Amino acid sequence: MKLLVATRNPHKVDEIREILADVPDLELVGLDDAGIAYRDEEEEIEPYDTFEENALSKARYYARRSGLPTVSDDSGLEVDALGGAPGVRSRRYAPGDASGDAQHAANNRHLLAELAGVAPEDRGARFVCAVAFAGPEGEEHVLRGTLEGRIGLAPAGDGGFGYDPLFLLPDREVTVAELPGDDKHRISHRGVAFRAFEEWWVARDPGSTGGVAS
Repeated sequence: MKLLVATRNPHKVDEIREILADVPDLELVGLDDAGIAYRDEEEEIEPYDTFEENALSKARYYARRSGLPTVSDDSGLEVDALGGAPGVRSRRYAPGDASGDAQHAANNRHLLAELAGVAPEDRGARFVCAVAFAGPEGEEHVLRGTLEGRIGLAPAGDGGFGYDPLFLLPDREVTVAELPGDDKHRISHRGVAFRAFEEWWVARDPGSTGGVAS
């Protein structure tokens, strides 16, 4: 079965393919693979204040456009000293109009500036990932994964993407960007959420057309 991965972030597509690599009889296709051309309206499909609502909005949107069962995630960083910011605004946290890897770098610089002077013990944070499924027949399902840590004083590591170089795992004293890929997928917010999705997907009734579950 084909399952559409509804993100235009190629790093996310690669991660999700790696996490779900062992699911039998499942072919993950990206938006480009499915011929889903970019439209300006895509910038307006994540207006909500929770990760779950945004993930489900994206999944519904791309399921309608593609006619394929669709999985989407909305993920981000919550920093305690910033009252939970950047939260659902994590992707466009820094001011300006950068995109792609340039946006990731700008976000990290902006976060460090916002936390200037905050002591290491007060830089607690968590990564959050909400995963939503939407099927052409109306079936929907939503799950969540989290990873607790703190924000480091400077970037470290070349792996991962986004805020990974700043997200420190206190029990290991390394950032997520310093972890091997398999190790990251085992503990990350996205890994936790998509493994829960995998369990649900394998166990579900393919003919189900029930409502939202979480």
